Amino acid sequence: MDLLKIAQERYTTKAYDPNKKISQTDLNAILDVLHLAPSSINIQPWHFLVIESDAAKQRVTQAMTGPYAYNAPKVLDSSHTVVFCTRNDVTDEYLNQLVQQDAAIGRFKDAATQQAQAEVRKGYVDQYRAAEGGITRWMENQTFIALGEALFAAAALGIDSTPIGGFDAKTLDAEFNLTAQGFTSSVVLTLGYRSETDFNATLPKSRLAKEQIFTTL
Repeated sequence: MDLLKIAQERYTTKAYDPNKKISQTDLNAILDVLHLAPSSINIQPWHFLVIESDAAKQRVTQAMTGPYAYNAPKVLDSSHTVVFCTRNDVTDEYLNQLVQQDAAIGRFKDAATQQAQAEVRKGYVDQYRAAEGGITRWMENQTFIALGEALFAAAALGIDSTPIGGFDAKTLDAEFNLTAQGFTSSVVLTLGYRSETDFNATLPKSRLAKEQIFTTL
């Protein structure tokens, strides 16, 4: 796999061919990558809505009206869309669920190790809760790590994608009853295959000079 070539050829798709669909095998591969995405203290603060039916796509676009209307066609014409959701808080119950999962797969050599892990994770959560931006900001940062993983996985499979931040989160949260489930929508990812009319497909990739973004010490 030529990682640099994948990065060079990946771009933000502006128009999709609605007649081209992602195979179930490739979709499962992307979802597996999301399942394995890393996060700080393995907090895994996310939930992913996998949108594939036309009816569900229409529901997503309820949050893409007015100034966000230009994003609706990307969702409607995509093969699949994924709504990345982030937890609004970390409860003791959720922390216990994580440590029990760790224990179930054999990550602890004894009860003392398990207790130590639980205390360390709780300590970090308390620290981030008190930090500037709060725990919500920290958790959403983790969700965007998962987004990056999905973007690269899709590109490696020859699948086009668009990360979308232009939507009304309150509308989307209400549409899918996310708040009641303890989540909020953070970002939307469309997946599929580019349309021949996509103007962005042939434009050169624009990035700042390496001298501006790298400092070697």
